[in-house]
Amino acid sequence: MSDRAPVFHWFLPTGGDGRDPGGVTAVQGRTGAATRRPADVGYLAQVAQAAEQAGFGSLLAPVGLGCVDPWILGAALTRHTSRIGFLIAFRAGLASPTLIAQQADAFRRFAGGRLRLNVVTGGDPAEQRAYGDRLAHDERYARTDELMAVLRELLAGERVDHRGAHLHLEGAQLVDPAVEHPVPLYFGGASPAAEQVAARRADVQLLWGEPPSAIGERIGRLRELAAGQGRTLRYGLRLHVISRDTAEQAWAEADRILAGIDPAAVRASQARFAAMDSTGQARMAALHAHGTGTGRELVVAPNLWAGIGLVREGAGTALVGSHDEVAARLAEYHALGIEEFVLSGYPHLEEAYRVGEEVVPRVRVLVSQDN
Repeated sequence: MSDRAPVFHWFLPTGGDGRDPGGVTAVQGRTGAATRRPADVGYLAQVAQAAEQAGFGSLLAPVGLGCVDPWILGAALTRHTSRIGFLIAFRAGLASPTLIAQQADAFRRFAGGRLRLNVVTGGDPAEQRAYGDRLAHDERYARTDELMAVLRELLAGERVDHRGAHLHLEGAQLVDPAVEHPVPLYFGGASPAAEQVAARRADVQLLWGEPPSAIGERIGRLRELAAGQGRTLRYGLRLHVISRDTAEQAWAEADRILAGIDPAAVRASQARFAAMDSTGQARMAALHAHGTGTGRELVVAPNLWAGIGLVREGAGTALVGSHDEVAARLAEYHALGIEEFVLSGYPHLEEAYRVGEEVVPRVRVLVSQDN
């Protein structure tokens, strides 16, 4: 069990928002119900302000073909918020680490240190090719390993000379960096190659919502790998939430979402997911039997429902239940070692208030009682 108080973050729906799930970085089209609210600054500022008011620590701005650029969006939203941080995702290897460090340093300087970075290696070869990246899976992670090492040194104000298999820098250095604002590196990936990178380079390893037994097994393995590097990792969990005053109301909402999913969209999504080389995506798909589960067959652990992953890539599970039930499950994950939670719900504006006001305080009480 962690003795640290849990930290809660919220998600920015930068591909559009609505009452129903849709892809976030999907190359395929999305339904109108999932994007009824466009991802413009006006709406996303409302989401950011709601999350700030509800007490979340930061906002995850995802990266991908289906998203607006997270750097520009995050910079814009700093003008509409005052306290909440920004967890900016970027694709490792698509830009020079020196340039990324300059962007991050400017952001943290102008936003008063409200910056965390989510390093994304990429798990969809089709999307990677759209960005001009043709490296194979393990090579991408080897490049990410180099980039994270260099980026950390640059952000700490060091001069970097680096010659590796993928990166070659001479005399790289930030001018008068804002080192008083450290930038933690969040990282995701479930393959052996990814876990080796996490053990060497990450501050926080992000996991997608799997049953507690699977999460416990992964944390145990990552702890051993990190210890072998003389390091200690923190762990975060990315989950959707469908929380209501009663369990019946919550499951009625899950049933409504499931009834609105077009079977053709499920088939198309699952075919696309199967073509990816992401271990994490394969683990998500396995939870819903690669699109064949229906109704309560999609419950894969107490209150953990895999229905979101029928059409949404990436994080595909939701905790469904009463506020007390959802809080209890989050507290159980915390007891396994999860210290940070990146949560979301449809629509993200209303659910930021609901989860922040009803679920988060209950989790804090449960964790304090256990400690």
